[in-house]
Amino acid sequence: MKKIFSGIVSAAFWLLLWEIIHLIVDQSILVPSPLSVFERLLEFCLEKEFWLAVGSSLFRVISGLFIGTILGAVLAAITAENSFLRTLFAPALHIIKSTPVASFIILAILWLSIEKVPVFTSLLMVLPSIWANTEKGILSVDRDLLQMGKAFGLSKKEIFLRITIPAVKPFFTAALKSAVGMAWKAGIAAEVICQNGISIGSALHDSKIYFETVDTFAWTAAIVILSVLLEKFILTVTVKGEKRHA
Repeated sequence: MKKIFSGIVSAAFWLLLWEIIHLIVDQSILVPSPLSVFERLLEFCLEKEFWLAVGSSLFRVISGLFIGTILGAVLAAITAENSFLRTLFAPALHIIKSTPVASFIILAILWLSIEKVPVFTSLLMVLPSIWANTEKGILSVDRDLLQMGKAFGLSKKEIFLRITIPAVKPFFTAALKSAVGMAWKAGIAAEVICQNGISIGSALHDSKIYFETVDTFAWTAAIVILSVLLEKFILTVTVKGEKRHA
C-alpha cells in the first residue's frame, strides 16, 4: 500500500507540474494540457489504426529483443570460457555501446529493408548489455561449487540448472530489465527515421510534421506506458520460467 500511495503521489506531482507549465506557457501548440492529451489518448484507443500501429511496433521490438537476448547469451557463454575470444570481441562491444543509435539506423537503412531496420536496431541495443552481464555472471560462478557438483555425481545438466543458472540469474535479469527499455526506444527511433508504414514511430513523425502537438504528446504517453508494460511482462515471464525450471 505504501508503494502504491507513493506512486500515486509521484504521478500527481508531475501531472500538476505539467499543468502549471501549460498555464504559464499558455500556448497549447507548445505545451498542451494533461487533460487534452489524456482525452486524445482515449480517442486513440478507440481507433483501429492505433492498435495496428502498436501491434506492428511491438512485433518489431520484441523480435529484436528476443534475437539480441539469445545471441548475447550464446556469445557470453562462448567468450566466458575462452579468454582469447573475450579479448577479441571486446572492441566490438565497446563500439556498439559507444556509437549513437542514429548512426546504426542510418547504416541499417543502407544494408537492410526498411521493415527490418527497427528489428536490427533493437537487437544491437540489447546485445552488449545481455552479453557483458551474462558473461560476468558466468565468470562469477563459484568453481568450488562446480567441482563439488561433479564430486557428488551430478550430471552436466543438473550442474547447469542447480549451480550455474542461480549464479547467473541476477546478472541476466538486471541486463534484461535495462535492455527492454533500450530496445523499445531504439526501435521507435528507427521507425521515426525510416517511416515504417503503420507504426508508432511513423505516427509520431506525422504528428510532429503537421504540428499536432496534442497527438505528439499522446503518442509519447502511449510509448512510455507500453514500455513500462512490456518491461513488466517480459520480466514476469522470465521469473516464472526460472521458477518452473528451478
